[in-house]
Amino acid sequence: MTTDTREDADPIDEQKLNELVETSLVDLGATVHAALAVIGDELGLYTALDEAGPLTSDEVAEETDTAERYVREWLRAQAAGGYVTYDPETDRYELSPEQAYVLANEESPVFMPGAFQLVTSASKVEPELCEAFRTGEGIGWHEHDEDVFHGTERFFGPSYGAFLLDWIAALDGVDETLQAGGQIADVGCGHGAPTIRMAEAYPKSTVVGIDYHEESIAVARERAETAGVADRVDFEVATAREYDGTDYDLVTMFNCFHDMGDPVGVAAHVRETLSDDGAWMIVEPYAEDRVEDNLTPFGRLAYSISTVACTPNSLSQDVGYGLGAQAGEERTREVITEGGFTRFRRAAETPTSLVFEAKP
Repeated sequence: MTTDTREDADPIDEQKLNELVETSLVDLGATVHAALAVIGDELGLYTALDEAGPLTSDEVAEETDTAERYVREWLRAQAAGGYVTYDPETDRYELSPEQAYVLANEESPVFMPGAFQLVTSASKVEPELCEAFRTGEGIGWHEHDEDVFHGTERFFGPSYGAFLLDWIAALDGVDETLQAGGQIADVGCGHGAPTIRMAEAYPKSTVVGIDYHEESIAVARERAETAGVADRVDFEVATAREYDGTDYDLVTMFNCFHDMGDPVGVAAHVRETLSDDGAWMIVEPYAEDRVEDNLTPFGRLAYSISTVACTPNSLSQDVGYGLGAQAGEERTREVITEGGFTRFRRAAETPTSLVFEAKP
Protein backbone atom coordinates (compact mmCIF):
# COMPACT_ATOMS: atom_id res chain seq x y z
CA MET A 1 0.00 0.00 0.00
CA THR A 2 1.42 3.37 -1.01
CA THR A 3 1.51 6.23 1.45
CA ASP A 4 2.48 8.86 -1.12
CA THR A 5 0.44 12.03 -0.96
CA ARG A 6 -0.45 14.03 -4.10
CA GLU A 7 2.18 16.55 -3.06
CA ASP A 8 4.84 13.82 -3.00
CA ALA A 9 3.77 12.20 -6.27
CA ASP A 10 2.82 15.29 -8.27
CA PRO A 11 4.26 18.50 -6.83
CA ILE A 12 2.51 21.80 -7.47
CA ASP A 13 4.07 24.11 -10.04
CA GLU A 14 3.76 27.49 -8.35
CA GLN A 15 3.82 29.45 -11.61
CA LYS A 16 1.04 27.36 -13.15
CA LEU A 17 -0.92 27.61 -9.92
CA ASN A 18 -0.64 31.39 -9.87
CA GLU A 19 -1.62 31.61 -13.53
CA LEU A 20 -4.75 29.56 -12.88
CA VAL A 21 -5.66 31.68 -9.86
CA GLU A 22 -5.21 34.81 -11.96
CA THR A 23 -7.43 33.33 -14.69
CA SER A 24 -10.05 32.52 -12.06
CA LEU A 25 -10.00 36.09 -10.77
CA VAL A 26 -10.48 37.41 -14.32
CA ASP A 27 -13.39 35.04 -14.81
CA LEU A 28 -14.98 35.99 -11.49
CA GLY A 29 -14.83 39.65 -12.48
CA ALA A 30 -16.28 38.83 -15.89
CA THR A 31 -19.11 36.83 -14.34
CA VAL A 32 -20.21 39.72 -12.15
CA HIS A 33 -19.57 42.19 -14.97
CA ALA A 34 -22.05 40.39 -17.22
CA ALA A 35 -24.91 41.33 -14.90
CA LEU A 36 -23.64 44.91 -14.70
CA ALA A 37 -23.50 45.10 -18.50
CA VAL A 38 -27.16 44.07 -18.65
CA ILE A 39 -28.00 46.77 -16.11
CA GLY A 40 -26.04 49.38 -18.06
CA ASP A 41 -27.90 48.43 -21.21
CA GLU A 42 -31.35 48.32 -19.61
CA LEU A 43 -30.99 51.62 -17.74
CA GLY A 44 -29.43 53.47 -20.67
CA LEU A 45 -26.12 54.12 -18.92
CA TYR A 46 -24.05 53.24 -22.00
CA THR A 47 -26.33 55.33 -24.20
CA ALA A 48 -25.98 58.35 -21.91
CA LEU A 49 -22.19 58.12 -21.99
CA ASP A 50 -22.26 57.78 -25.77
CA GLU A 51 -24.64 60.65 -26.42
CA ALA A 52 -23.66 63.13 -23.69
CA GLY A 53 -20.23 62.11 -22.40
CA PRO A 54 -17.73 62.81 -20.94
CA LEU A 55 -19.81 62.82 -17.75
CA THR A 56 -19.30 62.66 -14.03
CA SER A 57 -21.17 60.04 -12.06
CA ASP A 58 -23.62 62.75 -10.92
CA GLU A 59 -24.29 63.70 -14.52
CA VAL A 60 -24.79 60.10 -15.65
CA ALA A 61 -27.26 59.60 -12.82
CA GLU A 62 -29.11 62.78 -13.76
CA GLU A 63 -29.22 61.81 -17.44
CA THR A 64 -30.63 58.36 -16.64
CA ASP A 65 -32.78 59.14 -13.57
CA THR A 66 -30.79 56.72 -11.44
CA ALA A 67 -29.08 56.84 -8.02
CA GLU A 68 -25.61 58.39 -8.16
CA ARG A 69 -23.99 56.10 -5.59
CA TYR A 70 -24.89 53.01 -7.60
CA VAL A 71 -23.84 54.69 -10.83
CA ARG A 72 -20.48 55.72 -9.37
CA GLU A 73 -19.60 52.16 -8.41
CA TRP A 74 -20.87 50.85 -11.76
CA LEU A 75 -18.72 53.33 -13.66
CA ARG A 76 -15.61 52.35 -11.73
CA ALA A 77 -16.25 48.67 -12.40
CA GLN A 78 -16.74 49.40 -16.09
CA ALA A 79 -13.55 51.45 -16.26
CA ALA A 80 -11.60 48.68 -14.50
CA GLY A 81 -12.78 46.24 -17.16
CA GLY A 82 -11.93 48.51 -20.08
CA TYR A 83 -15.57 49.03 -21.08
CA VAL A 84 -15.61 52.73 -20.15
CA THR A 85 -12.82 55.33 -20.40
CA TYR A 86 -11.98 57.29 -17.24
CA ASP A 87 -10.19 60.65 -17.04
CA PRO A 88 -8.74 61.09 -13.50
CA GLU A 89 -8.03 64.77 -14.13
CA THR A 90 -11.72 65.61 -14.55
CA ASP A 91 -13.29 62.61 -12.80
CA ARG A 92 -15.36 62.04 -15.92
CA TYR A 93 -16.26 58.95 -17.91
CA GLU A 94 -16.93 58.43 -21.59
CA LEU A 95 -17.10 55.80 -24.32
CA SER A 96 -14.40 55.71 -26.97
CA PRO A 97 -15.67 55.18 -30.55
CA GLU A 98 -14.78 51.50 -30.23
CA GLN A 99 -16.50 51.12 -26.87
CA ALA A 100 -19.61 52.84 -28.22
CA TYR A 101 -19.65 50.55 -31.28
CA VAL A 102 -19.66 47.50 -29.02
CA LEU A 103 -21.90 48.77 -26.19
CA ALA A 104 -24.23 51.50 -27.45
CA ASN A 105 -24.84 50.92 -31.17
CA GLU A 106 -27.59 48.32 -31.55
CA GLU A 107 -27.02 48.15 -35.32
CA SER A 108 -23.37 47.21 -34.89
CA PRO A 109 -22.50 43.62 -35.90
CA VAL A 110 -20.41 43.42 -32.70
CA PHE A 111 -23.07 44.84 -30.35
CA MET A 112 -22.55 42.86 -27.13
CA PRO A 113 -25.24 43.78 -24.54
CA GLY A 114 -27.61 41.28 -26.17
CA ALA A 115 -24.99 38.57 -25.63
CA PHE A 116 -24.72 39.50 -21.96
CA GLN A 117 -28.52 39.39 -21.72
CA LEU A 118 -28.45 35.93 -23.29
CA VAL A 119 -25.77 34.39 -21.08
CA THR A 120 -26.99 35.83 -17.78
CA SER A 121 -30.51 34.60 -18.52
CA ALA A 122 -29.35 31.18 -19.72
CA SER A 123 -27.54 30.64 -16.44
CA LYS A 124 -30.86 30.74 -14.57
CA VAL A 125 -31.40 27.05 -15.44
CA GLU A 126 -28.39 26.07 -13.30
CA PRO A 127 -30.45 23.96 -10.84
CA GLU A 128 -32.18 22.10 -13.68
CA LEU A 129 -28.88 21.75 -15.54
CA CYS A 130 -27.17 20.28 -12.49
CA GLU A 131 -29.91 17.66 -12.26
CA ALA A 132 -29.65 17.01 -16.01
CA PHE A 133 -25.97 16.23 -15.56
CA ARG A 134 -27.00 13.46 -13.16
CA THR A 135 -29.86 12.04 -15.22
CA GLY A 136 -28.81 12.72 -18.82
CA GLU A 137 -32.20 14.30 -19.49
CA GLY A 138 -32.50 17.39 -21.66
CA ILE A 139 -33.75 20.95 -21.17
CA GLY A 140 -35.82 22.35 -24.03
CA TRP A 141 -35.23 25.77 -25.55
CA HIS A 142 -38.77 26.72 -24.50
CA GLU A 143 -37.88 26.06 -20.84
CA HIS A 144 -35.44 28.96 -20.66
CA ASP A 145 -36.11 32.43 -19.29
CA GLU A 146 -37.76 34.83 -21.75
CA ASP A 147 -34.67 37.03 -21.84
CA VAL A 148 -32.74 34.19 -23.48
CA PHE A 149 -34.91 34.61 -26.58
CA HIS A 150 -34.64 38.41 -26.59
CA GLY A 151 -30.90 38.29 -25.93
CA THR A 152 -30.42 35.85 -28.79
CA GLU A 153 -32.26 38.19 -31.15
CA ARG A 154 -30.27 41.23 -30.04
CA PHE A 155 -26.95 39.39 -30.17
CA PHE A 156 -27.27 37.67 -33.55
CA GLY A 157 -29.66 40.05 -35.33
CA PRO A 158 -27.14 42.84 -36.11
CA SER A 159 -24.58 40.38 -37.52
CA TYR A 160 -27.24 38.86 -39.75
CA GLY A 161 -28.08 42.35 -40.94
CA ALA A 162 -24.42 43.00 -41.74
CA PHE A 163 -23.43 39.70 -43.34
CA LEU A 164 -26.55 37.85 -44.49
CA LEU A 165 -26.71 39.15 -48.06
CA ASP A 166 -23.00 38.51 -48.58
CA TRP A 167 -23.50 34.94 -47.36
CA ILE A 168 -26.37 34.39 -49.80
CA ALA A 169 -24.30 35.91 -52.60
CA ALA A 170 -21.63 33.28 -51.85
CA LEU A 171 -24.09 30.48 -52.66
CA ASP A 172 -24.28 29.02 -56.15
CA GLY A 173 -26.82 31.07 -58.15
CA VAL A 174 -29.18 31.61 -55.23
CA ASP A 175 -29.10 35.41 -55.17
CA GLU A 176 -30.17 35.61 -58.81
CA THR A 177 -33.03 33.17 -58.23
CA LEU A 178 -34.31 35.13 -55.24
CA GLN A 179 -34.01 38.45 -57.05
CA ALA A 180 -36.27 37.06 -59.78
CA GLY A 181 -38.71 35.57 -57.26
CA GLY A 182 -38.14 32.36 -55.33
CA GLN A 183 -39.24 30.53 -52.20
CA ILE A 184 -37.34 30.73 -48.92
CA ALA A 185 -37.81 28.80 -45.68
CA ASP A 186 -35.95 30.04 -42.60
CA VAL A 187 -36.01 27.12 -40.15
CA GLY A 188 -35.43 27.82 -36.47
CA CYS A 189 -36.20 31.48 -37.09
CA GLY A 190 -36.71 32.56 -33.48
CA HIS A 191 -37.88 36.17 -33.44
CA GLY A 192 -37.41 36.36 -37.19
CA ALA A 193 -34.45 38.72 -37.62
CA PRO A 194 -32.94 36.94 -40.66
CA THR A 195 -36.38 36.02 -42.00
CA ILE A 196 -37.41 39.65 -42.11
CA ARG A 197 -34.05 40.72 -43.55
CA MET A 198 -34.52 38.31 -46.46
CA ALA A 199 -38.08 39.51 -47.04
CA GLU A 200 -36.75 43.07 -47.25
CA ALA A 201 -33.91 42.13 -49.60
CA TYR A 202 -35.96 39.94 -51.96
CA PRO A 203 -39.41 41.53 -52.37
CA LYS A 204 -40.30 39.25 -55.29
CA SER A 205 -39.69 36.12 -53.23
CA THR A 206 -41.97 34.45 -50.69
CA VAL A 207 -40.47 33.85 -47.26
CA VAL A 208 -41.67 31.65 -44.40
CA GLY A 209 -40.14 31.57 -40.94
CA ILE A 210 -40.45 28.32 -38.99
CA ASP A 211 -39.92 27.62 -35.30
CA TYR A 212 -41.40 25.16 -32.82
CA HIS A 213 -41.53 27.84 -30.10
CA GLU A 214 -44.97 29.50 -30.30
CA GLU A 215 -44.00 32.54 -28.23
CA SER A 216 -41.07 33.30 -30.54
CA ILE A 217 -43.30 33.02 -33.60
CA ALA A 218 -45.74 35.48 -32.03
CA VAL A 219 -42.89 37.98 -31.54
CA ALA A 220 -41.65 37.36 -35.10
CA ARG A 221 -45.07 38.26 -36.49
CA GLU A 222 -44.99 41.52 -34.52
CA ARG A 223 -41.49 42.27 -35.81
CA ALA A 224 -42.66 41.70 -39.40
CA GLU A 225 -45.56 44.11 -38.92
CA THR A 226 -43.21 46.76 -37.54
CA ALA A 227 -40.79 46.24 -40.44
CA GLY A 228 -43.61 46.57 -42.98
CA VAL A 229 -43.10 43.15 -44.55
CA ALA A 230 -45.98 41.22 -42.98
CA ASP A 231 -47.56 40.92 -46.44
CA ARG A 232 -44.45 39.16 -47.79
CA VAL A 233 -43.47 36.84 -44.97
CA ASP A 234 -45.41 34.12 -43.13
CA PHE A 235 -44.52 32.36 -39.90
CA GLU A 236 -45.31 28.77 -39.03
CA VAL A 237 -45.14 26.88 -35.74
CA ALA A 238 -43.48 23.59 -36.65
CA THR A 239 -40.38 21.51 -35.98
CA ALA A 240 -37.41 21.35 -38.32
CA ARG A 241 -38.26 17.74 -39.08
CA GLU A 242 -41.90 18.34 -39.97
CA TYR A 243 -42.39 21.83 -41.44
CA ASP A 244 -44.60 22.23 -44.51
CA GLY A 245 -43.78 23.20 -48.08
CA THR A 246 -41.87 21.91 -51.09
CA ASP A 247 -39.70 23.22 -53.91
CA TYR A 248 -37.92 25.79 -51.75
CA ASP A 249 -35.10 27.55 -53.59
CA LEU A 250 -33.36 28.30 -50.31
CA VAL A 251 -33.66 26.81 -46.83
CA THR A 252 -31.70 28.58 -44.10
CA MET A 253 -30.73 27.65 -40.56
CA PHE A 254 -28.92 30.22 -38.45
CA ASN A 255 -26.99 28.90 -35.45
CA CYS A 256 -29.57 26.24 -34.70
CA PHE A 257 -28.70 23.07 -36.61
CA HIS A 258 -26.47 21.82 -33.81
CA ASP A 259 -29.43 22.22 -31.40
CA MET A 260 -31.55 19.68 -33.28
CA GLY A 261 -32.38 16.41 -31.56
CA ASP A 262 -32.27 14.53 -34.86
CA PRO A 263 -30.01 16.49 -37.22
CA VAL A 264 -29.81 13.58 -39.69
CA GLY A 265 -33.61 13.43 -39.85
CA VAL A 266 -33.73 17.21 -40.19
CA ALA A 267 -31.27 17.05 -43.11
CA ALA A 268 -33.42 14.37 -44.78
CA HIS A 269 -36.53 16.55 -44.40
CA VAL A 270 -34.74 19.61 -45.81
CA ARG A 271 -33.68 17.47 -48.76
CA GLU A 272 -37.33 16.52 -49.37
CA THR A 273 -38.51 20.15 -49.27
CA LEU A 274 -35.84 21.66 -51.54
CA SER A 275 -36.26 22.13 -55.26
CA ASP A 276 -33.91 20.13 -57.48
CA ASP A 277 -31.65 23.17 -57.87
CA GLY A 278 -32.25 24.49 -54.35
CA ALA A 279 -29.64 25.20 -51.69
CA TRP A 280 -29.55 24.79 -47.93
CA MET A 281 -27.50 27.42 -46.07
CA ILE A 282 -26.37 26.35 -42.62
CA VAL A 283 -24.73 29.01 -40.44
CA GLU A 284 -22.91 27.53 -37.45
CA PRO A 285 -20.51 28.90 -34.82
CA TYR A 286 -16.93 28.94 -36.04
CA ALA A 287 -15.14 25.74 -35.04
CA GLU A 288 -12.15 23.71 -36.12
CA ASP A 289 -12.47 19.96 -36.48
CA ARG A 290 -10.14 19.05 -33.61
CA VAL A 291 -10.94 19.77 -29.97
CA GLU A 292 -7.44 21.05 -29.27
CA ASP A 293 -7.83 23.70 -31.98
CA ASN A 294 -11.00 25.03 -30.34
CA LEU A 295 -9.42 25.71 -26.97
CA THR A 296 -9.61 29.45 -27.56
CA PRO A 297 -11.60 32.31 -25.99
CA PHE A 298 -14.33 31.94 -28.62
CA GLY A 299 -14.22 28.16 -28.31
CA ARG A 300 -14.71 28.43 -24.57
CA LEU A 301 -17.73 30.70 -25.08
CA ALA A 302 -19.25 28.37 -27.67
CA TYR A 303 -18.61 25.21 -25.64
CA SER A 304 -20.05 26.91 -22.53
CA ILE A 305 -23.24 28.09 -24.23
CA SER A 306 -23.52 24.66 -25.81
CA THR A 307 -23.34 23.07 -22.35
CA VAL A 308 -26.02 25.37 -20.95
CA ALA A 309 -28.46 25.60 -23.87
CA CYS A 310 -27.60 23.84 -27.14
CA THR A 311 -26.74 20.31 -26.04
CA PRO A 312 -29.53 20.16 -23.40
CA ASN A 313 -32.03 21.23 -26.08
CA SER A 314 -30.89 18.46 -28.41
CA LEU A 315 -31.02 15.90 -25.59
CA SER A 316 -34.59 16.96 -24.79
CA GLN A 317 -35.82 15.88 -28.25
CA ASP A 318 -36.30 12.61 -30.09
CA VAL A 319 -32.99 10.86 -30.88
CA GLY A 320 -31.02 13.30 -28.70
CA TYR A 321 -28.01 13.42 -31.04
CA GLY A 322 -26.22 16.17 -29.09
CA LEU A 323 -24.13 17.50 -31.98
CA GLY A 324 -22.92 20.52 -30.00
CA ALA A 325 -22.00 24.05 -30.99
CA GLN A 326 -18.37 23.21 -31.83
CA ALA A 327 -18.97 20.27 -34.15
CA GLY A 328 -16.75 21.66 -36.91
CA GLU A 329 -16.95 21.34 -40.67
CA GLU A 330 -16.19 17.64 -41.12
CA ARG A 331 -18.63 16.43 -38.47
CA THR A 332 -21.33 18.70 -39.89
CA ARG A 333 -20.59 17.35 -43.37
CA GLU A 334 -20.97 13.76 -42.14
CA VAL A 335 -24.38 14.46 -40.61
CA ILE A 336 -25.71 16.35 -43.62
CA THR A 337 -24.53 13.84 -46.19
CA GLU A 338 -25.99 11.04 -44.07
CA GLY A 339 -29.29 12.89 -44.45
CA GLY A 340 -29.11 12.55 -48.23
CA PHE A 341 -27.14 15.53 -49.54
CA THR A 342 -24.42 14.86 -52.10
CA ARG A 343 -22.76 18.28 -52.22
CA PHE A 344 -21.46 20.21 -49.24
CA ARG A 345 -18.98 23.06 -49.03
CA ARG A 346 -17.89 25.98 -46.90
CA ALA A 347 -19.27 28.99 -48.74
CA ALA A 348 -18.16 31.78 -46.39
CA GLU A 349 -16.86 32.47 -42.92
CA THR A 350 -16.30 35.17 -40.33
CA PRO A 351 -14.20 34.95 -37.16
CA THR A 352 -17.30 33.66 -35.35
CA SER A 353 -19.34 31.92 -38.06
CA LEU A 354 -19.04 29.14 -40.62
CA VAL A 355 -21.43 29.29 -43.57
CA PHE A 356 -22.08 25.99 -45.33
CA GLU A 357 -23.93 25.29 -48.56
CA ALA A 358 -25.55 21.88 -49.07
CA LYS A 359 -27.18 20.86 -52.34
CA PRO A 360 -29.01 17.70 -53.44
